[in-house]
Amino acid sequence: MNDSHYCPHTPEEISEMLAAIGVSSVEELFAPIPAELRAKPLTIPAGMSEFETFARMQAIAGENTQGMTNYIGGGFYDHIIPSAIDHLSGRAEFYTAYTPYQPECSQGTLQALFEYQTAICRLTGLGVSNASLYDGGTACAEAAMMALRVTGRNKIVVDASVNPFSRQVLKTYLFNLDVEIVEIAPVNGALDRAGLAAVLDETVAALLVQNPNFFGTIDDFTDLAQQVHTLGGLLIASVYPVSLGILKSPGEMGVDIAVGDGQSLGNPLSFGGPSFGFIAAKKSLIRNMPGRIVGETVDRNGKRGFVLTLQAREQHIKRHKATSNICSNQGLCALRGLIFLSLVGKQGLADMAVLNRDKAEYAKARLAAIPGVKVLQSAPTFNEFTISLPKPAAALVEGMLKEGITAGVPLCDFYEGLENALVVTVTEKRSKKEIDHFATLLEAALCN
Repeated sequence: MNDSHYCPHTPEEISEMLAAIGVSSVEELFAPIPAELRAKPLTIPAGMSEFETFARMQAIAGENTQGMTNYIGGGFYDHIIPSAIDHLSGRAEFYTAYTPYQPECSQGTLQALFEYQTAICRLTGLGVSNASLYDGGTACAEAAMMALRVTGRNKIVVDASVNPFSRQVLKTYLFNLDVEIVEIAPVNGALDRAGLAAVLDETVAALLVQNPNFFGTIDDFTDLAQQVHTLGGLLIASVYPVSLGILKSPGEMGVDIAVGDGQSLGNPLSFGGPSFGFIAAKKSLIRNMPGRIVGETVDRNGKRGFVLTLQAREQHIKRHKATSNICSNQGLCALRGLIFLSLVGKQGLADMAVLNRDKAEYAKARLAAIPGVKVLQSAPTFNEFTISLPKPAAALVEGMLKEGITAGVPLCDFYEGLENALVVTVTEKRSKKEIDHFATLLEAALCN
């Protein structure tokens, strides 16, 4: 290594600086960092013209696999996105907007976020919403933090059929806090109520559940809300927003805090992001809500206006009193969610949800007819369901990729003993022809 290549100082000056901190060489200075983690020398090619660069980027993009028929879900879903969403969200006044600290010049953004909050409240059946969060995983973690503050307790009970990625984010958030996380293993793809009863007590701050869960099964948590409330805790539910077009809302179940990922509301898959997280709660919990909240008011002339209100972020108040340090909150993605909900409307969302459910039921029947394939039938499902295969699911998924099909999410990476289990997702985009083709290829693959 030629030290002078990396630093504008002379070798003598470098030696003096190393001696001052008590090491003899640059290599000794970086010795604690494993070699495989160190930056490699950059190999930057010779400069190219704009035309050559564009052609090169097109060639690289062309290497991506395209035209796949998607049956993957697990938190991110391949839904139809109306063209109007790209057009409206791409307007400069929205596309370039930043944090609306100055209401006198941010009324458009503030009103859009206020309307977004209204839409989320109506969707979840709860009284208050903030102006969005990063994603579904961090929304789960922020809801848990809310429960810890509200109850003054330090135990969170989690149904292990909650999305594994959200559970990992939750553990990361709470890693350095004096908080106990207790996970309840699912039984036949559903919440183990008997196992839950054994750990629910007056030390629990909140119970975190998901509907539909990672296996695709649907549940009604009304009884759990009553149990948790009797013990002085809160019930948190992670929900799939499209499913709320036909399923019982969190508010109707007695849920205290509802969270979820908004990607399915008008946002593309886009290699996993960006998306937005939503959070709604009972009105009594509003002062513990994280992030930004937009409120409606009037100016001194009685004219309607919008402002940031109840500002509980650490940038606004004393840090030790802040509920969250959430900053950028994926507001543009939340705007897309609002436009989507406004375009489809209440009945349109219900129709879309029914279409998802019906197509998934058709796929479920087609796959169940294949010899060796069993469909998990422990509870009703929405547009995701779990099948058991006569061979490892991961290998089958790998093989199906060659046929242009992403067959689903193998559960072997998330749950022990489920090497042959596969979660299949069917949205409104999948046609009868595509589902039949999938079933035919799956049967052929299982016969080989």
